[in-house]
Amino acid sequence: MYLRKTTRRNKDGSVVEYFQLAQNVWDPRRKYSMTHIVHSLGRADRVDRAALARLCDSIRRIALGETPEVPPGTGSWEILRSRPAGSVHAARALWEDLGIAAIIDDLVPRRRNRAPHESALFAMVAHRLLDPGSKRACHLSFLRDGVYLPAADDLHLEQLYRALDFLDEHAEEIERRVFESAAQALGASVGLVFFDTTSTYFHTEEEDDLRRRGHSKDERPGNPQIVIAMAVTREGIPVRSWVVPGNTADVTVVKRIKQDLSDWKLGRVMLVGDGGMDSKANRRALAKGLGHYVLAVPSGRVTEAKEVLAHRGRFRRLESGVGVKQVVIGKGERRRRYVVVHNPDEERRQKKHRAALLEQLAGELESLDYDRDRHTRRVCGLRTSRRFGRFLSQDKDGVLDIDPKKVERAGRADGKTVLITNDDTLEPVDVAHAYRSLMIIESCFRRLKTTGLRIRPVYHWTEKRIEGHVKLCVLALLIQRTAEIRAARSWAEIKTVLGRVLAVDCQVEGKLVVRTTKLSAEAVSLYDALGVKPPSPVLKVGPLPKPA
Repeated sequence: MYLRKTTRRNKDGSVVEYFQLAQNVWDPRRKYSMTHIVHSLGRADRVDRAALARLCDSIRRIALGETPEVPPGTGSWEILRSRPAGSVHAARALWEDLGIAAIIDDLVPRRRNRAPHESALFAMVAHRLLDPGSKRACHLSFLRDGVYLPAADDLHLEQLYRALDFLDEHAEEIERRVFESAAQALGASVGLVFFDTTSTYFHTEEEDDLRRRGHSKDERPGNPQIVIAMAVTREGIPVRSWVVPGNTADVTVVKRIKQDLSDWKLGRVMLVGDGGMDSKANRRALAKGLGHYVLAVPSGRVTEAKEVLAHRGRFRRLESGVGVKQVVIGKGERRRRYVVVHNPDEERRQKKHRAALLEQLAGELESLDYDRDRHTRRVCGLRTSRRFGRFLSQDKDGVLDIDPKKVERAGRADGKTVLITNDDTLEPVDVAHAYRSLMIIESCFRRLKTTGLRIRPVYHWTEKRIEGHVKLCVLALLIQRTAEIRAARSWAEIKTVLGRVLAVDCQVEGKLVVRTTKLSAEAVSLYDALGVKPPSPVLKVGPLPKPA
């Protein structure tokens, strides 16, 4: 018996391949061997190759006389179902290692029938990490068949909601104690703590005390929204989060953040913002509210951009390859300090993008007929275009051409960002780290909102449930960042590798045996990097569940 591949050519000329399980059978009438198809596995591009690998592994084990680790005296066995177990096992170990389980258990009232808040909160965090959705979806599909998590087998939907309310009620205490524990476990630097804000919208027209229309960073001004602020360490470890009404300005949020973090024994709390916050009024308000800020401003928006970029001096190269240079313009009271950050990778990307843009512009100019198009809308459109206009010049006859001086001037700013800070005690390297933290915060916000954890859509309507949902997503972000820091790999890669580790329910002589699939060398190495002990080969031996 063997695996056979056949091909078929369609009428359109395309070729389709099929996999078949076949064997050769002797035909006594024809006096030669005939191919007999035992089973057709379907099209090669649609076949479940992982299932084929498991089939091969099971055949190999039986052929070599290997048997699964089951109680002595067992005979035949039957597979009932399988569920992912590797990723949730790692997340649970990190949850306990960071002290989150013990902190939540300590805050739950000591009663005879204690509420399972800790199990419910971890179940919802695991749901956000592995397959984010609503709390109802978490209860109906994720905990039942989507993952092997026996501690959550008996949880009811109402218990998930009550745990969410518990999280909102004790959010400040939980965040403070969790951060202290995480900072100690990860060796996170708390000398500088950075924060930024974002917004997330709701699919509704109704406003209330929390969901308000305001400046939308999602470009959805017509939808009510909330503003989320988050403080993180230099490594991107969440410190604390805030949820405020959607019409709250950033400069107003800083006052609350300064007050809330005043007794957290942190080194220095600093706002890291982008060019959207750079104005004299905003800088004055930020200095009063929080004290310290670093604003990353595109060089084109700096009043003295030409003088700053042309300032002499070498860049100090960091280990990452990023260059840092301090530039001081003026003297005395008019002294202004800038820090220029040069990113070689970003410079190469911008040069490549501009080369493609100039090639497209050259094609547009070549197609112009000035005898007919000298003062048409097309010519005026090119001159005023945000993409092309900055590279064009026009002679006295109205002919457009690419100006080499303007192209050269634009190239001077490639890969360079100008940082403005009001803290003269910070070394240029620390200011550069602050700029890097801005990218980390923005990455964290992307994970929360559009990739990975998917904070949106928010299925809750009451203020405490919305805030509890945000706090839950931040806890999931903490687990995710911890795994990435320890393994030096992205969460998507970690989830893919460990997602291949399954918990298989087997029926063995009237008993239920739950065992894990064989770990690959990559999975073993990843568990070791995470500091997590791999799951046991046999997870459970017990009676069969009663039929529903």
